Amino acid sequence: AALKRAELAGRLGCNLETIRYYEKIELLPEPARTASGHRLYSNEDQVRLRFILRARSLGFSVEDVRSLLGINDGRPSCAEVRALAEAHRGDIRKRIADLKQMDRRLGEIMAGCTGAETPDCALTDKLFEDS
Repeated sequence: AALKRAELAGRLGCNLETIRYYEKIELLPEPARTASGHRLYSNEDQVRLRFILRARSLGFSVEDVRSLLGINDGRPSCAEVRALAEAHRGDIRKRIADLKQMDRRLGEIMAGCTGAETPDCALTDKLFEDS
């Protein structure tokens, strides 16, 4: 059965604005409308939105999702999807390495901070320091 936007958002656990946004950027097609103008989302729309939400929750960009859906060039092959996923995973691993390095560096800086109720702070001094 077709769902109105609020029902769809509730069923999939997303915001109404998220659905509007995906329609605006044409990841979701324009849904059918009732005689009174209410949008009605088909089962196919629901499946597509669930796919989009899952891909976005894995960190795929809007353009990646567009490619996965085959919006620009038709449905991609499994090899193309895997290549996109491998590239994305490489980006994730790079960000994790960068975050670990930031964590390590911040920990080193924080080690010199006493946390005392004084305006003199080793942490801010280190940030102002000319490296």
